[in-house]
Amino acid sequence: MANLALLAAVAEHAEHAEPMAFGFVTPGMWVALSMTAFLAIVIWKKVPGTIAGGLDAKIAAIRAQLDAATALRAEAEALRAEYAKKIAGAEADAAAMVEHARHEAQAIIAKAETDTTAMIARREKMATDKIAAAERAAIDDLRTRAAAAAATAAGHLIAQHHGAGADKAMVDSAIASLAN
Repeated sequence: MANLALLAAVAEHAEHAEPMAFGFVTPGMWVALSMTAFLAIVIWKKVPGTIAGGLDAKIAAIRAQLDAATALRAEAEALRAEYAKKIAGAEADAAAMVEHARHEAQAIIAKAETDTTAMIARREKMATDKIAAAERAAIDDLRTRAAAAAATAAGHLIAQHHGAGADKAMVDSAIASLAN
């Protein structure tokens, strides 16, 4: 370690001579000269224009992509709005259809109740008419039987109590009443 410290102290006091090429150009000059030559070649070969053209082309491509993305976003927003409107319309249509179905169901129930009441009334009337017709038929049948029984009884009574002389007196009185 002591040797290193001694070398460092000696190196500090010693002056170094700067290397030179061809006796007049220092290393810093060579670097500057080579950079100037490099930049001259780069400019002469139009590398900055090529780089700028490439960057401009990339910028234009990115702008086109951004414009396309913006257009796609606008289109997507329009589609979303359209579908939201369609969904709202469909929900409104569904609600209207349900309400219409309720009204129709209520109308059908009311009509069924009315029809049932009318049918019950018709059937009651038909039953009442059948009963009345049966009563009339029974009364007519009873009258017919009573008339037949009365005629038969009258015929038997007349045959038992009237003779030819009584018939002659009755016929004469009937003729006399007609002549007057």
